[in-house]
Amino acid sequence: MIYTLRNALFSVFLLLFATVSVLGQDEAKESKEAAYTRVINERAAKIVATLGITDVPTSSRVQQTIVQQYRDLNAIHEGRKEAVKRLSETTSKETLETERNRVETETNSKLEKLHKEYVAALARELTAMQVDQVRDGMTYGVLPITYKGYQAMLPDLTDAQKTQILSWLTEARERAMDVGTSEGKHAVFGKYKGKINNYLSAAGIDMKKAGKEWEERIAKEAKK
Repeated sequence: MIYTLRNALFSVFLLLFATVSVLGQDEAKESKEAAYTRVINERAAKIVATLGITDVPTSSRVQQTIVQQYRDLNAIHEGRKEAVKRLSETTSKETLETERNRVETETNSKLEKLHKEYVAALARELTAMQVDQVRDGMTYGVLPITYKGYQAMLPDLTDAQKTQILSWLTEARERAMDVGTSEGKHAVFGKYKGKINNYLSAAGIDMKKAGKEWEERIAKEAKK
């Protein structure tokens, strides 16, 4: 009788422990989701604040469009990570690389489709200039900052060189918009900066010398 009672109490304890554990996991998940929602809403609000929209309903719609884009991008990137993880656990070494390439191709296709739909949605609410401001907001303003930096460092750039630099930075921005992390976004721009530097070096510009002279000019201006 005592043994049976102990077993019953122990079973109840295990059930309560399991229930508490599940509840704790659910709360942690909800807490993480709430934090993520807060972060992407704050990001979107900061971007919208730069657009000069005076109509409140329009402002609200644009903010929600940006928020949803962050959610959709996150879902695609998380789906890719899960797919790659499953492949690593279940796929043979002989076919692993092929399957990973398939996942990457599918992911890029989803991102491209989402990107087009997103830009189109913004264009229905905003001017072309405002859409570019959203693009810059999602990529930390790297394009205008970098473009301005090249012109300050190399004041003798030709119009053709400026056009090419801006074209590559614009392409980098489009790609960076779809990347899921700040590190990844900066890495995209980093690759294009390397491409630009190689282009300028091939045109006979000593980039190291130009960079050093620019630093000296900045230091000199700071002392004034």
